Amino acid sequence: MNTEPDQIRLNKIADTEHEIFALLKQRYSPRIFKDKKIETEQLKQLFEAARWAASSNNLQPWRFIYTLKGSDAFNKAVSCLSDFNKSWASSAPVLMFAVYKKNLKDGRKNFHALHDLGLCLGNMTIQAQYLNIALHHMAGVDLEKAQNVFNVPKEYHISSAIAIGYYGGDIENLPEDLQKSETAERKRVPQEDLVFKNAWKK
Repeated sequence: MNTEPDQIRLNKIADTEHEIFALLKQRYSPRIFKDKKIETEQLKQLFEAARWAASSNNLQPWRFIYTLKGSDAFNKAVSCLSDFNKSWASSAPVLMFAVYKKNLKDGRKNFHALHDLGLCLGNMTIQAQYLNIALHHMAGVDLEKAQNVFNVPKEYHISSAIAIGYYGGDIENLPEDLQKSETAERKRVPQEDLVFKNAWKK
């Protein structure tokens, strides 16, 4: 018999219109995590997956700052989150900030830096899924505060925060509205609204 966390994961498997790689179907962004530390070797595997992502001119403009639950740095990371994200992300075993270098060596803006950061986070997310680890990417961050708290050089920019933990956890630890969100059906915009052949579809 499935436990509640197992059943939630089964219910979250994407109902795709076309068959895709199983890890992609299984991936989702939970707000509950198992009360278990992420193994050091598995963290290194996540960063190694990111390191080998495609990168324009191999510049690899991404950087990461991660913090472990129970440390002063973790508490500082929580303090940089929006109130909404604080309500659940503080239970994650790891909180991390994704950072990118804004400019090229000659001072020109690197227009592909965010694209590269996204590619490497995609790599990391699927590697995490393989390890039964969930990543929840967050936009609700006081970026200026985080930039100062973690001494990020001005030539770099924090893009987002990410909560990391093993799938599982007790849904009862979430506020009622987030419990509903955690068990809600997953939905996506249909392909015909996203993909255009030969020219933009009006």
